[in-house]
Amino acid sequence: MSEQDAQVRERPPGMADVARAAGVSAQTVSRVLSNHPNVQERTRAKVLAAVEQLGYRRNNAARMLSSGRSRTIGVVTLQTTFYSRAAVTSSIEYAAQAAGYAVSTATVASLDTSAIEAALSRLADQGVEGVILSVPLIHSSPRIEQLTRAVPTITIDGSRTDTTEVIAIDQALAARLATRHLLDLGHETVWHIAGPEQWLEAAGRRDGWRGTLEAAGRTVPPELEGDWSPASGYRNGLILGHIPDATAVFVASDEMAFGVIRALTELGRRVPEDISLVGMDDIDLAAYCTPPLTTIAQPFSRTGELAVAHLLRHVTDPDSIVVPCSVEPELVVRASTAPR
Repeated sequence: MSEQDAQVRERPPGMADVARAAGVSAQTVSRVLSNHPNVQERTRAKVLAAVEQLGYRRNNAARMLSSGRSRTIGVVTLQTTFYSRAAVTSSIEYAAQAAGYAVSTATVASLDTSAIEAALSRLADQGVEGVILSVPLIHSSPRIEQLTRAVPTITIDGSRTDTTEVIAIDQALAARLATRHLLDLGHETVWHIAGPEQWLEAAGRRDGWRGTLEAAGRTVPPELEGDWSPASGYRNGLILGHIPDATAVFVASDEMAFGVIRALTELGRRVPEDISLVGMDDIDLAAYCTPPLTTIAQPFSRTGELAVAHLLRHVTDPDSIVVPCSVEPELVVRASTAPR
């Protein structure tokens, strides 16, 4: 083996190596890889054979410089371990990969507008072709509006800006399904353990729950508030378990519902014999807790797929009309609910 060949083995093959192996110039290799029409078929075949033989992979930065396109979309998401965040992000990555795009993720530690502005700026500096804003953005800012106007942007989780298209799960409908299910089982009213007040998803579920009770002429109990965690569900479950008239509860997330069930069990309140319970999300563990959890399934995968599809439509056709898209949740009945 020559010294030159040894050096090639020690580093990834480059365009010059392909050119040497095919017996052509580096410019010819570049033309073949860019699908330039003015290349003889025999030459094209030699270059592609050399690419295959050497295992050459074209540098993404060089591809972007030559084509003006990064084939990358950005995602702004919240730093959290909650299942729903991970499920949506995973579905976005899968759908983007299937469409031939990479995903660059910018994670924010809070919902403060300055943090979101910084994340959007980082993605714009990377040259992403579009952005999915996957945070429950309650308040926008002039800078956010400017950035989302400059780069095609899709918002999910109920976020709103003046120029973005919205992909949203109907949270009010989810709460109506849960509350109506419990009322139909004969419960006089339904208690609610809500998510954090600053989250749009929590607000939608709260409104749907309250509106359903009011429409049915039922008493609306004071709501309890958690932070999506099992620990906050446990704390609220200890409160709920000491209320004798509480026979039904809609919990705004499955993870909080697990904490509620543990607290009720420790207090000697049986689920569903004493208290029926409906969760929200239908995470994988919901079917395996004790008892198996009745819950509202959110189509996380469908939401991610739609977000990518709509974003790429905007990338290829910037003048396309912005049309909000709502995704419907579904009631999944298991053993945690029963007639009063």
